[in-house]
Amino acid sequence: MNIFKRIGAFFLDTFETIVLALVIFVLVYFFVAAPHQVKGLSMYPTFDDKQLILTDKISYRLGVPKYRDVVVFKAPTNPDYDYIKRIIGVPGDKIRIEQNGVYVNDKLLDESYLPESTITSEGVFLSFNREITVPDDEYFVMGDNRSGSSDSRAWGFVKRKELIGKVFFRYFPFNKVGLTSSL
Repeated sequence: MNIFKRIGAFFLDTFETIVLALVIFVLVYFFVAAPHQVKGLSMYPTFDDKQLILTDKISYRLGVPKYRDVVVFKAPTNPDYDYIKRIIGVPGDKIRIEQNGVYVNDKLLDESYLPESTITSEGVFLSFNREITVPDDEYFVMGDNRSGSSDSRAWGFVKRKELIGKVFFRYFPFNKVGLTSSL
C-alpha cells in the first residue's frame, strides 16, 4: 500500500506544479508581457516578417510612451489584428511631411534607425506640407519601411488605450535574439 501512496503523492505534486506554472504563465501573459509575431515587412529593416517578439505590458501603465518606442497596438482598421510601428509623435506634437523627411515641431526628425535611402511619402491622412497636431491621449506612428507600411499617414492617430505595449525583446530568429531597447 505504501507504493500507492508514493505514486499518488507523485501525481499530486506533478498536478500542483502544472497548475502553479499555468497560473504564473496566465498572470505574466495578461499583465506583464505577451508574445507577438511580426507579420509583414512594415518595420523592415528593424524587424523582418515572422520574427517573434515580446511586448512589455507594464511600462505604459506606469509611464508614458516616448519617441522612437516600437509599439504593438490594435489595428485601427481591424481591431482583430495587432500592428507593430514606431512612435513618431506624442500628444501636442505638430507633425508634417516634406520631400526630405518628417518634421516634428518644425525640426527634422533624426531617424538614424532608417537607411539613408529611405523616402517618406505622404498618405491619405497626412499629405505633403500639411501640418497636424497630435491630440491628447493619441500617438502618431509609422513603420520603418516607409514605402511598405500602412500607418498614421494613411489612417490617423492611435489612441493610447489601443496600445498593447512596448516591444522589448526579440527571441526568434536565434541569430537576432536580444533586447530591442536600442532600436
